[in-house]
Amino acid sequence: MAPVAPTAECPYPQSGFRCPQQRRFTAAERYLASRPGVTAIVVHNRVTGATWRNQHTKTLIWTASTIKLAIAVDLLLRQRAGTVRLRSADLADIGAMMRTSDDAAATRLWNRYGGMGVRQRYARYGLTGLRFPGRVYWGAAQSTADDMDRLVNHVLDELPPDVRAYLVTHLRTVAGNQRWGVWGAGAAAQPGNKNGWHGYGNGWVINSVGFVGPGERYTVTLMNDLRGEGGYDVGVQTTTTVAKLLFDGRF
Repeated sequence: MAPVAPTAECPYPQSGFRCPQQRRFTAAERYLASRPGVTAIVVHNRVTGATWRNQHTKTLIWTASTIKLAIAVDLLLRQRAGTVRLRSADLADIGAMMRTSDDAAATRLWNRYGGMGVRQRYARYGLTGLRFPGRVYWGAAQSTADDMDRLVNHVLDELPPDVRAYLVTHLRTVAGNQRWGVWGAGAAAQPGNKNGWHGYGNGWVINSVGFVGPGERYTVTLMNDLRGEGGYDVGVQTTTTVAKLLFDGRF
């Protein structure tokens, strides 16, 4: 059967999404054409399996604090397997790292439990393209939007129920400093997200990964590499507006 040709009503017929959602993708792409830097987007429907991604999802981008979700997954699974024993202070640090994106908490956890094999372990959670251009440190990692989408789906589909519930609760109840990006989908979308923002040598990156919809139906990854063309406020506006265009008013 020949592929279905794109139309104005259904611009991404191969995505598996219905035409109204496809038009939302077009609106997001049109908006991004006027925004600074490069923004990678992945949207996945966990019920139907449909996935839409733009052309930048294989681009390596600094992860900033989005990698803290992988740190939490790794530590909770290692504790469950009995290979580490997390102290009450460590659990408090995981909570702070997830809810407020506390850098000091992430560094304490990384220094205590990071160790050898971090790239191999994180690859099992979806971060197959993870890179550390310099030292192996959580704040100096690069990955792709495809990687981060796999990580979020690993959390939702592969983790033991108690670990999944623990992380989903944290992602849904982040502090005010993380209520942007995916959060732009609107409160009715029941968003959950882990955001990351940092200024690197070539400019700011503003990233947001998470889910929206009842039962965490859709996973959403937004990675904005500003490439020196703007700062924090610009990236927050870009990622939040994209999520709004994709989902606000749908739920």
